[in-house]
Amino acid sequence: MTHQYYRLCTLALGLLALGSTAQAQRKASTKQATHQVTPQHGRPRLVVTMMVDQMTWDYLYRYQARFVEGGFKRLLTQGFNCENTRINYLPSVTAIGHSSVHTGSVPAIHGIAGNDFVKDNAPIYCTQDRSVTTVGAPNGKSGQMSPRNLLSTTIADELRIASNFRSKTIGVAIKDRASILPAGHTANGVYWLDDATGNFITSSYYMQELPEWVKRFNERDRITALLKDDWHPLFPIDSYKQSSPDLNNYENPWGKQGEVPPTLPLPTARLLQEQGKGVIRTTPFGNTLTFEMAKAAIEGEQLGSRPEETDFLAMSHSATDYVGHHYGTFAIETEDTYLRLDRDLADFLSYLDQRVGKDGYVFVLTADHAAGHNLTFEQEHKLPGSGLRTDRALKIADSTARAFTGQNLALVTRVANYQVFFNNPRIDSLGIDRMALIRAVSSALRERLPGAAFVIPAEEAQLATAPQAIRERVINGYRKGRSGEIFIVADPGWYARSSGKRALGTSHGVWSPYDTHIPLIFMGRGIRPGHLYRETYITDIAATLAALLKTQYPSGCIGHPITEAFAGH
Repeated sequence: MTHQYYRLCTLALGLLALGSTAQAQRKASTKQATHQVTPQHGRPRLVVTMMVDQMTWDYLYRYQARFVEGGFKRLLTQGFNCENTRINYLPSVTAIGHSSVHTGSVPAIHGIAGNDFVKDNAPIYCTQDRSVTTVGAPNGKSGQMSPRNLLSTTIADELRIASNFRSKTIGVAIKDRASILPAGHTANGVYWLDDATGNFITSSYYMQELPEWVKRFNERDRITALLKDDWHPLFPIDSYKQSSPDLNNYENPWGKQGEVPPTLPLPTARLLQEQGKGVIRTTPFGNTLTFEMAKAAIEGEQLGSRPEETDFLAMSHSATDYVGHHYGTFAIETEDTYLRLDRDLADFLSYLDQRVGKDGYVFVLTADHAAGHNLTFEQEHKLPGSGLRTDRALKIADSTARAFTGQNLALVTRVANYQVFFNNPRIDSLGIDRMALIRAVSSALRERLPGAAFVIPAEEAQLATAPQAIRERVINGYRKGRSGEIFIVADPGWYARSSGKRALGTSHGVWSPYDTHIPLIFMGRGIRPGHLYRETYITDIAATLAALLKTQYPSGCIGHPITEAFAGH
């Protein structure tokens, strides 16, 4: 009996020990699981930057009455709204804006001096890279793109570095530059639209073949489906009180001979057949297509699904820019585009809530630039402004340079980006005093070019008799070897025109608030609701994300984190 009792006690103690071990293992497992579902440093599982190309700050309020609850209104109520965010360089154009948001830097440092600029004394497109090939469409130039001209890292690059490259970064946009520059140098995938095929493509810089999820998306031919029912207004035409009458003198017609009026409904199905799939760029359905591609990227790459890592989606909506250029800032088409964008945004935010969780992501809304009003619109409403004639500027600069040297030689190569470019190798070979020549041309432009408020030699910007805010924007916008030697600063209400023909649609690129006052809203994990009215800058966005994500700032960053946006501040 004693022996049996001993065996029973031993068995009981063994079971107790086994139970204790199992309980300890369960606790350890639970502790490990808890660690896995908490992103490092409290980071969100997904960061989404949404660039709205050519969005002026006041659209948030001009169209607010018809916004749905889950779109822009949600951002305004649940997000942190930086009401006074400005662009702090010249010129205010797409490539620079997308670069500056994500690098926290300016052209003088990150090197993207325009959509087109000069490199090695030759014109170049901002993302042009002839060393790579198109992936996803027949061989052509549409895919010969990369971020190699960008000299700084982006916040997406820094997140990849901070995670030892475990984080995933994807860029999506209709425009190549709008997807490539934000995603940076180390992106896992970057995709943009090829007009000829209607496919999202990429380049061999990133990969040799499209992922299966991109192929499947392209096979759906969403462009044809989105355009087949034409563009009808969401509301009765006469109810668009925030816009000019639908038929006016400010908007570009459609068709080869301008036979299709710029009014709604627009026969997009017909235009698709006549002009090809690129038509979608200048309709609100281009934004819908971008959202759909972004969702496909999230699912195809499983972005935000790994609880221990943070992924990054750089998303840009380019259709707003094409619509704005075509129709202007007070068009019914522009208003309808933003009302549709609002509905698409509401759907996308709801999608993120379900896919990642409301506390699982950070969402950033901003713009690369805004836009001025149509010049005819200004004149009819007695507002100051006119066309700053770049053709006249070129003639003045060229004739002055020839007179200065006494030789019939072309020393001025172009006027672009509100800048005058010189043939510097020729000037150097002739032994001409370059700065004396630049000052002479600057003086002539200052005296003879209507609409030029200031004409500033870039290398002497700090000495210019102009307000400090203007001097600072010139200094920040000048990249030696890529920018022009002279900056032309337009009078308020003026923007560049290459001829004296009637201006249609609109443009941008100047320093004035209508071009440089952009929306900026943060929402999501670690962000508190609220409004900020002090001046902030486009360069502060990447710095704010770096502080939030606990990464190093991008390598060219000059911005400062907007700490008022952080929860618990």
